[in-house]
This record gives sequence, structure tokens and C-alpha cells, in this order.
Amino acid sequence: MKSLFATLLVVLALPPVARAADQWSHAKIMTVVMIDDQFQPDHVTFQQGKAYELRLENRGKEMHEFTAPDFFRSATVRDRRLLANGGIEVVVQPGHSARGLLIPRVKGDYGLTCADHDWNGMVGGIKVD
Repeated sequence: MKSLFATLLVVLALPPVARAADQWSHAKIMTVVMIDDQFQPDHVTFQQGKAYELRLENRGKEMHEFTAPDFFRSATVRDRRLLANGGIEVVVQPGHSARGLLIPRVKGDYGLTCADHDWNGMVGGIKVD
């Protein structure tokens, strides 16, 4: 019990940057595959306050976007340079992938679309519990 208390004190004494770095190193992987006109899976669930490595793979023949304006605005994204179009989406070229670290901060349900293919049913949802 004493060692647990001592460890907790050490962690709390770390500057916020060090605690965040530790949180990033334990990020859970969430993979979404984009195939022409669909996300697989089309609905994903994140836990509030947990770090994730979001992996987006475009296995389609066209460029696709992972467009989720409200979700990205409410999350902490480690490297916002990953985001395009004013910080609302990730663009992935055919045959390529993108990876980014994020922490969802606000519980709720968020829309997910491919901005270029939503008219053809490339839509989904994001839930933060």
C-alpha cells in the first residue's frame, strides 16, 4: 500500500506534459477502413478522457475524408496538422493511411461523413461514453 501511495505522489508531481506523454504512450488503437462509399466499421465508440491512436486506412480507389467537425472540435488532438479543412476532417488518399493521437473530451454522439461521398451513403457515427 505504501508503494502505491508513493507511486501516486510521483505521478501527481509530474508536470502535466509528462503525464500527457505517459497517457499517449498507452493509447488504444482504433482502426477505421475507408472503402469506396463506406466506413468499416461505420460506427465507433470512444471512452471520454482516454487516449486513442486513430488509424484511418483508405483501401478504396478514390480520396476519402473522415469528416467529424463536432468530434474533432471537442477532442484534444495531439498534432492538429493531421486535420484538414479548418480542423474538421482527415483526408486520406487512395492506398494510403493516416494516424493521429487524440483524447475525446466530451461525451455524446457525433456525426461522421466522407465529405465527398456522403451523398452516396458514406456516413457513420462516433459515440463518446
